[in-house]
Amino acid sequence: MKRRRRVYSIRAELLAKSQEAALSAVQTFNSPLTQFKSETFIVLMVIAWTYLLHAYYRRVGVEYRYFTLRTQRRRFDRTKRGAYKYWELERCLDDDGCPLDKNTRNNLKFLIGLRHEIEHQMTLRLDTYLSGRYQACCLNYNRYLKELFGEQYGLDAHLTYSLQLVELSRDQVEVLAAAEDIPERVRAYIADFDGQLTQDEFNSPQYSYRLLFTQRLTGKAGQADQVVEFISPSSELAQQIDKQYWVQKEVEKPKYLRKDVLRLMHEEGYIGFGPHQHTLLWKSLDAKNPGKGYGVDLGGLWYWYQRWVEAVRQHCRDNAERYKQPEVAGVGNG
Repeated sequence: MKRRRRVYSIRAELLAKSQEAALSAVQTFNSPLTQFKSETFIVLMVIAWTYLLHAYYRRVGVEYRYFTLRTQRRRFDRTKRGAYKYWELERCLDDDGCPLDKNTRNNLKFLIGLRHEIEHQMTLRLDTYLSGRYQACCLNYNRYLKELFGEQYGLDAHLTYSLQLVELSRDQVEVLAAAEDIPERVRAYIADFDGQLTQDEFNSPQYSYRLLFTQRLTGKAGQADQVVEFISPSSELAQQIDKQYWVQKEVEKPKYLRKDVLRLMHEEGYIGFGPHQHTLLWKSLDAKNPGKGYGVDLGGLWYWYQRWVEAVRQHCRDNAERYKQPEVAGVGNG
C-alpha cells in the first residue's frame, strides 16, 4: 500500500524551492553575463514568494487550491491533465489571511504588474532605474522567511556585497538610471501605480529601498575596510553630509502629486480647477523647469513642492468666480 506523503515534508519542499528561487534571482541579477536582469529577477522572485506563502498557508490550514462548492462539498479545479490549480501570487496577496504588511504587498503587486509590461522587451535601463524596488523585494523576502518560519531559514549567510568592476560616480549613476530609454507605456505604468500610493507608502523602505552613498576615507591604519558602512541619521557625520544632501525623509521638502494638489484646491472649494486647468497653468509658467523650484522629478514621477501649491492657490483665488462653480473634474496622477 502506498504511504501518504507526510504534510511537513511538503512544507519543507515548498520552502526549499522558495529559497532556491530567491537565491537564483539575486545571483542572476548580480551576474555581469545576464542581460534580461529585471524580467528574470521578477519571475524568480514571484516564484519564491508564491512558494513561501503556499508554505505559510499550508502551515496555518488555509486552502490555497482553487475550488468551487457543490452541495457543501469542495470540487477542486484541475488542469487539463488533472493537476490541482494553486493560487498564484496575486491571489495569495489578496487573501484576508495574508501575513505580509501593506507596503510589502505594494512592492510585490508593483513587480507583478511590471512583469506584464516588460515581457519580451529589452529594457536595460530598468535594471538600475528600479533597483530600489528590487532591493526592497529581497529584504522583505528574507525578513518574512525568518519571521514566519524561523531564523535558521534566513539567507543572510549566503549573500555578500556584490563587487564592481567600475568606480561609480554620481554622473555615471544618473546616466544609468535615466528614464529616456524606458518604453513610454512602462513609464506610464510606473507613474500610475506610484500615483495610487500615499506619500508614506511611496517612501516606505518596504516598497523601495533607497540609500545615500558617499565615498569615505579610512582615518587610521588597521580600521575596518568595508565597502559599505552604515551611520545613524542623527550622528554628527550624517549631519555634516546632510548639509549637501538629505539623509532621511523628514528633512525633505514636502512633495505632492498632481492629485494631491487638486484635492487641496477642491477642499478649499475650487471644484472647477481640474487636471486640464492644472496642466494649462504649469505649462504657462514653465513650472516643470527645475530652475523654477516648483518641483522635482523622482524616478520618472513629478512631485510638486509647497511653493507650487501656493502658486496654484493664488491662481485659484484670482479666478475664484470661475473655479468656485461646480464642474465635473477627475483627479489624476502625475
